[in-house]
Amino acid sequence: MPPFVQTEFKFFLLCLSTLFTLINPVGIAPLFVVMTERFPPETRINIARKGIITAGVTLLLFALLGSLIFKLYGITVEAFQIMGGIIFFRSGLRMLEVKVGRTRTTPTEQEESLDHDDIAVSPIGIPLITGPGAITAAMLLSSQTPGIYSYFTLFIAIIVVLVLVYLILRGGDKLAKKIGQTGMRIAQRIMGLILMVIAVQFVINGSETVLRRIFN
Repeated sequence: MPPFVQTEFKFFLLCLSTLFTLINPVGIAPLFVVMTERFPPETRINIARKGIITAGVTLLLFALLGSLIFKLYGITVEAFQIMGGIIFFRSGLRMLEVKVGRTRTTPTEQEESLDHDDIAVSPIGIPLITGPGAITAAMLLSSQTPGIYSYFTLFIAIIVVLVLVYLILRGGDKLAKKIGQTGMRIAQRIMGLILMVIAVQFVINGSETVLRRIFN
């Protein structure tokens, strides 16, 4: 194997393993299922697809221009962590409190079913799939590219990871059918609680770094 190909292949494996681990599709699949429980199967697939597209655009954008965007607007990764925590907490609270059935009968319920585009972008696309960790990783990997062609290697790795994530999220519909409506209600509360804990941890991590910089 030529040295060039070997170098790019190693970088590809690094990008693939890093992004896949940070996105953790197996871990977010149950969250995706309960967050989209009120939608029919076809809509859930569309939400997954739009969420993946949102995540892909975000990762590619930050891989190319992440450092410039952060510097231009004075944004820090910690601020992104805290913002993600707030979004997660809000979503988790809704999952704990709201009781939504699969069949919508009232005009209000039917209107709520139309917000799948919003939920696909946030919180599913950002920050569920593309969180602070994945964005930071994309920026760091972009800064560590062995050569100019390595940017294409990074982009291909991002696309491959997101295709795998999409397939896993799409398979979550089978999980919803197996556990039934009662199981979904229980899972919704449990995952809502877990999501709120994750949200608090996001805020703690971001706040700790900020406080450490202030007092050190």
